[in-house]
Amino acid sequence: MGTALQSGSSRAEARLLSSILIIALFLTLAPVVRLFFEGVTDRGRPSLVLMREVLAQPSTLSALKHSIVTAGLGTVVSLVLGAAFAFLVALTDLRAKAALVFCLMIPMMIPPQITALSWTQIMGPSSVLLKALGIAPPLGSPQPLYSPEGIILLLGIQHMSIIFLTLRAGLRSIPQDVVEAARISGARGLRTWWQVVLPLTLPSLAAGTAITFVTALGNFGIPAMLGIPAGYSTLPTLVYQKLAGMGTTVLAEVSVLAMLIGAVAVTGILLQRHFRGRQKLHLVGSTSRPLALPLGAARLPVEIALWAVVCAILVLPMFGLLATSLVPAYGVPLRLDTLTLDKWHEVLFRQPVTTRAFANSFGLAAGASLALMLICLPLAWLMERRRTRLARVFDSLLDLPYALPGVVLSIAMILLLINLPFTDATLYGTIWIIFLAYMARFFAVMFRPVEASLKLLDPAMDEAAQSVGASLRRRLRDVILPLSAPAAAAGAILVFLTAFNELTVSALLWSSGTETLGVVIFNLNDSGETGMASALAMTIVFVVMALMGLVQLLSRRFPKGVVPWQT
Repeated sequence: MGTALQSGSSRAEARLLSSILIIALFLTLAPVVRLFFEGVTDRGRPSLVLMREVLAQPSTLSALKHSIVTAGLGTVVSLVLGAAFAFLVALTDLRAKAALVFCLMIPMMIPPQITALSWTQIMGPSSVLLKALGIAPPLGSPQPLYSPEGIILLLGIQHMSIIFLTLRAGLRSIPQDVVEAARISGARGLRTWWQVVLPLTLPSLAAGTAITFVTALGNFGIPAMLGIPAGYSTLPTLVYQKLAGMGTTVLAEVSVLAMLIGAVAVTGILLQRHFRGRQKLHLVGSTSRPLALPLGAARLPVEIALWAVVCAILVLPMFGLLATSLVPAYGVPLRLDTLTLDKWHEVLFRQPVTTRAFANSFGLAAGASLALMLICLPLAWLMERRRTRLARVFDSLLDLPYALPGVVLSIAMILLLINLPFTDATLYGTIWIIFLAYMARFFAVMFRPVEASLKLLDPAMDEAAQSVGASLRRRLRDVILPLSAPAAAAGAILVFLTAFNELTVSALLWSSGTETLGVVIFNLNDSGETGMASALAMTIVFVVMALMGLVQLLSRRFPKGVVPWQT
């Protein structure tokens, strides 16, 4: 009897795993396969003619060069800032580390278009904040951020958190005993750092650098808001401009551009995985005592310097954004007699597009979070119990849609869903294509925390429930769900945070009536409504910080490693 029950349960698990895996594969990998098929065929026949033509165009070569230059030098800026903060936070006795780490995560959580908008408000002749301080450049002076240098600077600031997190994780694994042994051998000061600490953290540093380059390469918001006004195109903005100007008639051409972006990105992903593999060092001794170097008399000056940098890259731009939202017109100095909330009232309560965008963004983010939770919980559990070949393949490729630039995924989704199989229907131009793109984009964000938490569960609890005849559905509901709920909740909040203000994916997929908040901010600024764009951007910043604060408050209930700034 017991054997029959176990056999029936095993078959039910196999059927459920196969069903969910098919859905997951359609969401995550089918768009990428469709994109590749479009780029290497002509009317269904293998052909590389179009690819050669597109890659030989001067605009493609120029955009590729611009993308590599801005992403590469932006990664250098991220490396300098992120590594400096990581070494000091992880290795020294700084005070208020938790607050510092939380602040360093905010730039990564704030959408890139808001980062670009906020920085343009504190520089240039029309800066409300500079006018209020009486130090604004004379009218007619160029906006210095509308340049390659401006894009590089903001890409570096936007993605420094990636370097910080990956390097900090590596540094925290170095035991105190290693450095003490080096000191006994005669190493002192910088020599200890150079000969002991740095070699042990090079794999983490290299992995973080590779993924930062990939992320910067696919960034759309910053190059679009700073590069388009300057006539400086990167590959993502070139794809956007071609689609915005000629619509779906250039899908085959932009698919080649998307594949070019993807090829560069995949190279970075492979490098990141290579260095991650080399990171598995076996250190002698326990790592229960992390490395802690006293700063002594230098601690206060170092703390002042670090918080000054945080204020410069985070607080000051936000003040500039807030100041612009509180004046009647962009460029008017902020004084008591010019202070007004008209832009806030107009954009939040009188503009129907804003109300629609809030509803769309909230519905898409919440819906994607809930749907991914319902898929990832049973999938992660079944993949842990049954390591089939298909499950292993899926697990190895799962991170690809998230790691690929958003513009690549957008083109892939358009190609996949513009003509649904066996029907004349299309999802292009509807809100559903954005919803499915969000699910594909953020699948790994939900799946990985749930997978990590399930690996820590004792399988005996599920086996006990199975032995007394509990059905598969009941075991999922009464055993697996309660035990993995904290990780699933944390994953859902992270998905909501990133999807709520997303622009890179939705910029190519939206149509009238399906605008998201990121799209509305971009369009308002592009049309000259800088004050309303600033007010809406500040609203989103407040929402993001509130959600991050909620995650921080609930972090004690989440498994270790789920909250990124606490790993």
